[in-house]
Amino acid sequence: MPKLQPLPEDHMYQAYGIYLLESKHRLIRRLKKAYQPSVHGHKTWNASFLLMDYLQHNPLKKKSRVLEVGCGWGPGSVFCASQFKAKVTGLDIDREVFPFLDVLAELNGVSVTPMTRRLESLKGPELGKFDVIVGSDICFWDSLVKSLNQMINRALKNGVERIIITDPGRPTFYELCDMARKRHDVELTEWYATEPLHFTGEVVEIRPR
Repeated sequence: MPKLQPLPEDHMYQAYGIYLLESKHRLIRRLKKAYQPSVHGHKTWNASFLLMDYLQHNPLKKKSRVLEVGCGWGPGSVFCASQFKAKVTGLDIDREVFPFLDVLAELNGVSVTPMTRRLESLKGPELGKFDVIVGSDICFWDSLVKSLNQMINRALKNGVERIIITDPGRPTFYELCDMARKRHDVELTEWYATEPLHFTGEVVEIRPR
């Protein structure tokens, strides 16, 4: 897919080498008339920028197979595809987010494969098809902690090399880190992003022990 050259436009901005759109952008407003994401998939969350910054300092291997869990509009997916030539799948329980992801992907001249699934339905061999799993601010409900931890166990058991999750610092996120530490190598680090503004949060990288 050829790289597009976006024109300067209101409510469009650049961060970590990709173009992004604010909620007030004309294309986003138009999409919102037809699609209504219901599981917090209504904007780009700050934890996505933490993920981008972390990956700049701890890059993926070129052409890695990446799964973004709870992708929403998919800024993390678009970043991985754009900056590392990764083959990216964006997973979300809410199919209404994918038209927004498609717009961001096209804007940046990349392709992201959509997948509408629940975490519990992802079998180990399916997860094992990916080299890396990423997620940004995906542990916002108590009920997600167990599901995410079980997914992490299945993924690492089946050959996933790295799992990277960023978060603003929710109690549920720290609970997930504690659970994962019982079986895997867990590195939890306070992190900050500098684009488009300064954001502070946490990043955990989980690898097989």
